Amino acid sequence: MLLFEVEAAPGVPLDDVREVSFYVDALEVGMTRLREGFPLSTRLFHEMHGRLLAHGRGAGKAPGEYRRTQNWIGGARPCKAAYIPPPQQRVDGLMGALENFLNDIPQRYSPLTKAALAHVQFETIHPYLDGNGRLGRLLVPMIFVREGVLAEPLLYVSLYLKRHRKTYYDLLQSTRLDGDWEEWLRFFAVAVESAARQAVAVVKDLNALGASDRERIRSLGRVASSCLHVYDAMFARPVSRIGDIATLTTQSNNTVVRMLEHLQALHIVEEVTGYRRNRVYRYPRYLEILSREED
Repeated sequence: MLLFEVEAAPGVPLDDVREVSFYVDALEVGMTRLREGFPLSTRLFHEMHGRLLAHGRGAGKAPGEYRRTQNWIGGARPCKAAYIPPPQQRVDGLMGALENFLNDIPQRYSPLTKAALAHVQFETIHPYLDGNGRLGRLLVPMIFVREGVLAEPLLYVSLYLKRHRKTYYDLLQSTRLDGDWEEWLRFFAVAVESAARQAVAVVKDLNALGASDRERIRSLGRVASSCLHVYDAMFARPVSRIGDIATLTTQSNNTVVRMLEHLQALHIVEEVTGYRRNRVYRYPRYLEILSREED
């Protein structure tokens, strides 16, 4: 679980790091439950939503509970809203119908069609007071894993949707108002294709980075073995605390600190807080590859 509490340092976007950590935590919880045999269900959504909004943005807006008041999207008041979801009294029933759809009741759909329709329906119901967009995007890789298309949730459409935000919102609205499902399905299929191509490119680049940096570490001589263990922990979690790394590597905190100093000397990792305690390290080139937009 990639969670930590640190004080913000000047120029370091730790709020963004925390936000991502909650997103990762919610996804890890969802994956754990799927492996335990849980269906895609209200119980699972509530648990993931509770983790997603555990702290930070949306923490005071009923994490893990369907909304009990009316919400709206855009505008200071409902009369100015771009979209008003169904009233709170209908949320339980509508989410129950979506749960049936996700579990092939009354019929089965292809994984791509299921993910496309489920996402737009979830965003249309908008069942929570906050976090609907984040959880709705998490639902997509969860469906692909549940359907056996992916072994791990390594496909994220969020970047494509962000880059084509206006089209995305326009198509969500047109499916609600005009039933333009075909155009939405075409758009979603292109988003998934783009995300898949990006995922393949990222994996290749990360593998190349890992091979190159491991070769550099092997040149360190006697400390290379211990240093490689710490490096592998950073490769698994590119933003980590000393204690997290010690747990992953079963090495002492002092050993981890010494190995991180070697990795810093090689310009592989960097410390981001500037503090003597509760230090956080990141693997910048790894994160640059992850955050790179598709050409």
